[in-house]
Amino acid sequence: MRAIILAAGRGSRMQHLTNDKPKCLLEVNGKRLLEHQFEAITKAGIRSVAIVTGYKQELIKLPGVELIHNERWAETNMVSSLVCADNWLQEDTCIISYSDIFYDSSAISSLMENQSELAITYDPNWAGLWEKRFQNPLDDAETFQFDEKNFLTEIGRRPKTMKDIQGQYMGLLRFMPNAWKEITAIRNNLKNTIKDKMHMTELLQRVIMAKRLNIKAIPYMGNWGEVDSEDDLNVYNKLT
Repeated sequence: MRAIILAAGRGSRMQHLTNDKPKCLLEVNGKRLLEHQFEAITKAGIRSVAIVTGYKQELIKLPGVELIHNERWAETNMVSSLVCADNWLQEDTCIISYSDIFYDSSAISSLMENQSELAITYDPNWAGLWEKRFQNPLDDAETFQFDEKNFLTEIGRRPKTMKDIQGQYMGLLRFMPNAWKEITAIRNNLKNTIKDKMHMTELLQRVIMAKRLNIKAIPYMGNWGEVDSEDDLNVYNKLT
């Protein structure tokens, strides 16, 4: 099993903090986000790791890691960065991690242990953290719903009430090669302009709508967070 960290973006919402470095190099609790992710991944037993780079690629360095560059990072979104690692995804099961999050190795282990072709982690107790980050948690939340077998039925849409959100998608996924084959088939039917701007949750919703592949939602109750603003850094540093 392999792992791919998507670290191509600048993180423009961080404003001055990312003028001279990508968001993945910002520190949470005295450690760079990228180091949090790499340590969790390797502690779970994965030794083959790649990082998809973009903005300030020359600053991203970790020993033993393969670097894959998204030359069009400034004009594309995360799914396009993932496609840059197409060879990895075709050859082996891969854990996919956003680069603006932190989590424990148990989150990675839960994905490794699950046998579904496509799986994601989610936080069922997300509301408490979102209340610390936002005055109104619904302002930055998206729908997340699953059935009695924990297969995802909806993700990434605008919620009307808290009942539309059964958990918070974390930005951690696992693709088996057959799942990636389905993703590729879905993308091949889209216009290039749609492909370039597609977010991961939109892609997952398209998988749900195609009804050919189930997405397993795996609950995670450990320590984690995502960094979207300078305020987020302050929140997480106060929590420790």
